[in-house]
Amino acid sequence: MIVHRLLRGTDRGVLITLALILLLTILVPALHLLIPASSPIHVPAYAMALIGKYLCYAMLALSLDLVWGYCGILSLGHGAFFALGGYAMGMYLMRQIGSRGVYGNPDLPDFMVFLNWTELPWYWHGFEWFPFAAVMVLFVPGLLAFLFGFFAFRARVSGVHLSIITQALTFALMLAFFRNDMGFGGNNGLTDFKDILGFNLQSTGTRATFFVATCLALFASLLLCLALTRSRLGAVMTAIRDAESRTRFLGYRVEAFKLFAFTVSACIAGLAGALYVPQVGIINPGEFAPANSIEAVIWAAIGGRGTLFGPILGAVLVNFAKSWFTSALPELWLFALGGLFLAVTLFLPRGLAGLFDRRTAKEATPQVAAAQPEAAE
Repeated sequence: MIVHRLLRGTDRGVLITLALILLLTILVPALHLLIPASSPIHVPAYAMALIGKYLCYAMLALSLDLVWGYCGILSLGHGAFFALGGYAMGMYLMRQIGSRGVYGNPDLPDFMVFLNWTELPWYWHGFEWFPFAAVMVLFVPGLLAFLFGFFAFRARVSGVHLSIITQALTFALMLAFFRNDMGFGGNNGLTDFKDILGFNLQSTGTRATFFVATCLALFASLLLCLALTRSRLGAVMTAIRDAESRTRFLGYRVEAFKLFAFTVSACIAGLAGALYVPQVGIINPGEFAPANSIEAVIWAAIGGRGTLFGPILGAVLVNFAKSWFTSALPELWLFALGGLFLAVTLFLPRGLAGLFDRRTAKEATPQVAAAQPEAAE
């Protein structure tokens, strides 16, 4: 009932995206598990994992669209929240290895044994329990976003200055996680995962389950963002984006609205990172690289910010193109990405979603024209 009320009057692009996500949820695992490997329509394990990775990136782009497209906050550090969620999941997976590691230590991960650590750091305790790790996946990125946003928005830092500070944040975290004495695996990060909740990560059933979980998480995140943006809260967020000073003059606590949106966005990005790690099999400090956060901005811009479905479309299409280019023409990939971004900026200022809006408007114009004479009669 609530979902029906939420979807009533929703943009057609969002409805189509929701339907496609549900279709992928059923179709891809079915083609992987039920169709023989010899069949041309069989989806191999690597392809399913690749699509799952694209969907995790789509969640990251969606989280960015919530703050950039609807609140006017251009974050160049959202990759940090994605990576923190990934590290929280990676720490749980490392604790599940136990004595099956290279050094056979039941308490310490292999990299700690190699670095001559004698005991587990205090911040690793609790990650042997999945519920604790699941909470940390949302809590750690959300807490960082809340603390950062509290001081930044309270000081009324905005525009390009805020963007630069968010980029500095993720760069500082990258440098910190590269250090071996931080206890997160240093340059190599966390890898060699064995199982989750007692199930082998390499089994076909577990891989399919993670794919379904990723699809459902993206579906739920899109519904959440849709509910927020269509509420009165969303109307105030849009007002802040379009005229922040006027919104503040009307009596709204702009800082509180920005902080709420930024924190929710970080939690979604953290969840995306947590689902990304088991499917890829590794998490390292490279995920904090500012270039990753900038790529997420490009996905949202190409897809069409402020539409919710546009960034999802942009993330999937750009990463599909990246996979093809980096294998077929690796030396041309960055030029292709830059050219695509420039082309969209110059000729499609509303992104690929703008093309869909134009088509919808053209379809609606004859109907409106036909209704005008009837109204006159």
